[in-house]
Amino acid sequence: MRRTLPTRGLKTILLTSAIALVVAGCTDESPEAPPAPQTTATASSESVAEPVEPAVDKLPVDAAPQVPGGRTSWQECPYLDTQWVADTNGQRVTGVGVDERFSTPACVYWSFPEEPQLTVIVREMDTIDEAIAVVDWAAPVDTTELAEEPAGWSGGRRGGDGALYAVQKDTVAVVVFTNQDQSLKAQLVAETVIGNLGL
Repeated sequence: MRRTLPTRGLKTILLTSAIALVVAGCTDESPEAPPAPQTTATASSESVAEPVEPAVDKLPVDAAPQVPGGRTSWQECPYLDTQWVADTNGQRVTGVGVDERFSTPACVYWSFPEEPQLTVIVREMDTIDEAIAVVDWAAPVDTTELAEEPAGWSGGRRGGDGALYAVQKDTVAVVVFTNQDQSLKAQLVAETVIGNLGL
């Protein structure tokens, strides 16, 4: 006697097989799907790696740093070491503040006197003329001597009661005020800032 499968059972088996094949087909295609996100991720990381133009601050040429907490502040300068500043300017640092309105934050250091012992301003301007105007504001030609260090930079310096060193190269100006008498101290700070920031 020959046994035959009932028709209903056969339909169930065929349907189950068809579903299994469809699921298997979907599973076989899924490993090929991940490369698309990887390609997108690679493209994203490449676009992030592209060089970005430096930010240009829109403050007036004669803008001076403002530190809300004043001489009681203590926010480290991102490009100058506080102990190095104390050693170079010859005074203990009792407070340090940063003004982030500038595209490169301005840094202000205090010691025991009321006025800052050191103020460092880095300006990234739209034009060379504007960078020169920053130096002319800080170190007017009629009251300062020529400053030409480091190589390629030019501006003015003044010693005496509150020294300064202000130089410009292309669209960047670096201005350093110190409450010391020697402009050499302000110069050393300016040169170190320029080196540390790779300007």
